Amino acid sequence: MTGPAEKKTARILDMTQGSPAKRILAFAVPLFIGNIFQQVYSMVDTMVAGYNLGDNAIAAIGATSALYGLLIDFASGLNSGYAIVVTQRFGAHDEKELKASIAGMIGLDAAVTAVLTVLSLLFLKPLMGFMNTPDDIFEQAYRYIAVICAGMAATIVYNMFASIMRAFGNSRTSLYFLIISSVLNMGMDLLLVAVLHMGAAGAALATVIAQAVSAVLSGIYVYRHYGAMLPGKEDFPVSPGMIAELFSNGIAMALMYCVVDLGSVIFQRANNDLGKMFISAHTASRRIINIMMQPLATISTASSTFIGQNWGAKKPWRIRTALRQVMGMEVAWSLFGCALIYAFGGWLVRFTTGTANNAVVGYAVMSLRWHLSFFPALGCLLVLRTAMQAMGKKTAPILSSCIELGMKLLSAAILIPRLGFLGTSITEPVTWTVMLLFLAAAYLPLSKKLFPEVNGESRRYEGRGWAQNRA
Repeated sequence: MTGPAEKKTARILDMTQGSPAKRILAFAVPLFIGNIFQQVYSMVDTMVAGYNLGDNAIAAIGATSALYGLLIDFASGLNSGYAIVVTQRFGAHDEKELKASIAGMIGLDAAVTAVLTVLSLLFLKPLMGFMNTPDDIFEQAYRYIAVICAGMAATIVYNMFASIMRAFGNSRTSLYFLIISSVLNMGMDLLLVAVLHMGAAGAALATVIAQAVSAVLSGIYVYRHYGAMLPGKEDFPVSPGMIAELFSNGIAMALMYCVVDLGSVIFQRANNDLGKMFISAHTASRRIINIMMQPLATISTASSTFIGQNWGAKKPWRIRTALRQVMGMEVAWSLFGCALIYAFGGWLVRFTTGTANNAVVGYAVMSLRWHLSFFPALGCLLVLRTAMQAMGKKTAPILSSCIELGMKLLSAAILIPRLGFLGTSITEPVTWTVMLLFLAAAYLPLSKKLFPEVNGESRRYEGRGWAQNRA
């Protein structure tokens, strides 16, 4: 589809050739750094608010984080699902279908952006009331989340362009844009909050501006460097079959995210009832957990792109090898992260929040230790789930998300009211373990059909036998 010169300038990485581990790591490292910078958005908001506005501002930002996650993850889940189709078409080197898949992705994203922005702003206050947002931080929390929702288009557009680049094996370029926007976000946070005293709303506005810059830069790059693979007028309108395939993949991924985040909204509602101190502790621990989770998420995302390309190229033996290797990577990072939190958890909480409240620090550290101790289970869970999605096996991942929803509902109804913040801390670790057991039970019999071996040579099934098993 491209000549040598274009491959060099556009940073296309064909993962259907070469060592699986090297290809995945080459893709994952820039993606990891980019994800860290993306997490800096929310962490800087918390730090600047904590140091300049106090613990109430931390609580205000944290009280609506699950609601914001529900809205954004629904849209980004759709994008991730669309990207699976784009990745498979790229791996198959089908230029016509590749352009059609990107055209459908653009149209669906435009519609989703408009609908989600309007609905979120219309129903924001009732949702905050449902979440039991404390009265003394309600207005501050509302101003923060309203600005974030109004700027949702910037996040969705950036995710769309980043997904297109990742489908082509390019995880490096989006990193550069995220570094620029992260630095901008820090500067805008200090200006709007510390200098202009715009409060939590200023922190939200800084995030939206930074995300918008990242989206614009990504769009310009994609247009200039991947123009030959982007759709033209002749590729519109998109066929109903392609729209159906995109939407089915997108809605499956979005529902998985949405079910998880719906559980998080109800889960946070129960935690909000515990009071501001526990909201602050939960917010502080979540910021650090999200940072520590990035290597796990990055490796699983990189392996998903690898699997999608090789699935499209009909090379099952490379998928099986990759799964074994990335599982080892996930467990190795989990053990390191757990040791780090046990040694420096208290210092990290104080540094990232600026809080001087020893009770907040103590409860946040308790939450961190529970979560990081179960990171090996989370890492294996993420790899299995993304791998099955990349191969078009949607049912088990969706059902695993339903399990997570059920566990969080159970926690909100029983564990948190009875155990307090301990219930908040143990809910996700237990949930990850249950989900992993379920996905492993679903995957093991499926793997025998997906990766048949005769005399130890999976390559024999590249032809007719692979096609039959793939169906």
